[in-house]
Amino acid sequence: MRDKVRAMSDASQFLDRVRVVLLHTTHPGNIGATARAMKTMGLKHLVLVRPKTFPSEVAVARSSHADDILEGAVVVDTLQQAIGDCQFVVGTGDRTRTVPWPLYRPREMAQHARSLPDDQQIAVVFGREDIGMTNDQMMMCNAQVQIPANPDYSSLNIASAVQVLVYELRMAALGEDAQVPGRRDWDEAPATQADIERLVEHWQRSYLNAEFLDPNNPKAAMTRIRRLLARAELDQIEVNILRGMLSTLDRWVTRARAGD
Repeated sequence: MRDKVRAMSDASQFLDRVRVVLLHTTHPGNIGATARAMKTMGLKHLVLVRPKTFPSEVAVARSSHADDILEGAVVVDTLQQAIGDCQFVVGTGDRTRTVPWPLYRPREMAQHARSLPDDQQIAVVFGREDIGMTNDQMMMCNAQVQIPANPDYSSLNIASAVQVLVYELRMAALGEDAQVPGRRDWDEAPATQADIERLVEHWQRSYLNAEFLDPNNPKAAMTRIRRLLARAELDQIEVNILRGMLSTLDRWVTRARAGD
């Protein structure tokens, strides 16, 4: 009994580090249904990025007594605000990207999230009902997760997609269905998504200043650099080293232009 209680406590602590992020949701009923899906699987943290209508009685009705999730929901203006303090961010969708992003199936995503150190924050991001996530939004994530639905009819209601993914997260938390990989410990704190964004912005400024990038189309190369960083899962010291290298590049470019 004591082991079972400890396992449930560990599962709750893991799920408490996971947030569900909804982008620009147009129908409040989908927010309520998402809250219901989360509560059934033990998740509590819902973040809404510029929803069309919220708060809403429709959302409360669709939540089916998960109104505590709605009451605790955080509303922000940008995706960056929603995920800035997270170390692992996964975007959802079945679209094939021009530049493929690191890709998980739902169970793989959940097991990877479970393997992360206990101080890491995790976000699962869902796009708008009609268009899903844009390429720019996906590039702010570490990876993409796809639900292997029927290829002839792969359109899932957003709350249904949430239910699939939070179920897998709960199963990973409980150690069900598949063995959870060993936890990965590291000597430095992992970089947050906000750290990575500042690095990418610095990288682009430095490369434009050095005339390495095409100023009319800098995103062509920067998209692949973002993907490289997403795969690397950098820690804070590694981010600082890379930014230090970029700062040195900036100084040398300045000196070269001065004729020194």
